[in-house]
Amino acid sequence: MRRRLPAVALALGITLALLAATPALAAGYRYWSFWDGSAGGGWSYATQGPSMARPADGSVQGFRFSVSKDAAAQAAQPRAAADFEAVCGATAPTEGSKRVALVIDFGVPQDAPTGETPPDAAPRTACAQVASGATTAEALASVAKPLRYNSAALLCAISGYPKQGCGDQVADGAAQSAAPTSAPSAASDSGGGPSAGLLAGIAAVAVLAAAGIWQSRRRTR
Repeated sequence: MRRRLPAVALALGITLALLAATPALAAGYRYWSFWDGSAGGGWSYATQGPSMARPADGSVQGFRFSVSKDAAAQAAQPRAAADFEAVCGATAPTEGSKRVALVIDFGVPQDAPTGETPPDAAPRTACAQVASGATTAEALASVAKPLRYNSAALLCAISGYPKQGCGDQVADGAAQSAAPTSAPSAASDSGGGPSAGLLAGIAAVAVLAAAGIWQSRRRTR
């Protein structure tokens, strides 16, 4: 039993190394995120998909294409303010319809799929005037066709962008737009060497293995 301790320690160390390396292998996704405009021009990550949400008259809805985590705290927000008056102020209300301000941000070139370029460098805005019971997806379709969805009703393309792919997984070393107003710097590129997590895991292996060998030798004396 005592002789097996070093092997057990080594196995445990390898397991810890793999767990420590996991964040370095974590992936983001290239996708259209959906946002609700909030007071003061800010954005909050939508809790419903555009095909389910039914915004009220005066609402602002945003879309951002980027490579980012699928989480409210880490996804890239639209780069324009959620300003209803700026988008729909000149559109008069009519009975039986509603006005929904849309901000469509095609993202930055480093987030584009290979061989494609964002159709607009700056966010595009449009005032959709639709039936009072219309969904956000219907409002979007009225001003930004063609739209593309996959079999799970995930929004894949707005105004035909991108031409291919839908929520594709992207390795962590690829560009990510958690800070959407600036391009990733060379210093943040994880491709230049092993990650901190991997190095910590290797150190854990060494420490545990050394401890196991020391304990084994001590008990055999």
